[in-house]
Amino acid sequence: MNTTLEDLRYPIGRFDPRATEQSDDFPQMIDAIAATPRNLRSAVDGLDQRQLDTPYRDGGWTVRQLVHHIPDSHINAYVRFKLAMTEDTPTIKTYDEGRWADLPDTAATPIDVSLQLLDVLHDRWVRLLRAMGPDDFRRRLHHPEWGDVNLALVLRQYAWHGRHHVAHILRLRERQGW
Repeated sequence: MNTTLEDLRYPIGRFDPRATEQSDDFPQMIDAIAATPRNLRSAVDGLDQRQLDTPYRDGGWTVRQLVHHIPDSHINAYVRFKLAMTEDTPTIKTYDEGRWADLPDTAATPIDVSLQLLDVLHDRWVRLLRAMGPDDFRRRLHHPEWGDVNLALVLRQYAWHGRHHVAHILRLRERQGW
């Protein structure tokens, strides 16, 4: 099988912010977010330290970095939702994901810590998401790079985000025969 760099970087395809979703798709997207901790845990089950330190592609993050990145990213998403629900079009803070992935805690922290963090974070986040109505998903935030976006778009992005990184790990396992 000839796998391209694009396939390795975006195993489920690139996120398309222009995709249109109907309000009745919110439960499906919330379910995808709710499934992320379970799917990630399953994707890394049984991997040893060497495998955890294997990049999912040449020049890409290691499995360990991916496991720590997902809760880092989703903590930011949770805070963004809370801000947008309590303020009028708040400007959110961006962060350098690559530099976060290279911080010492990424290498020094057992992945179980981040898996537990993702479990409890998603418990809270999904409770918030399931309590939101269609008007809530129209609330907006200001992203310094994207401009004003509504929470429906942010929901779609993070439903994609979890599946995207779990797929990195699953495809690596397939290629390596793990």
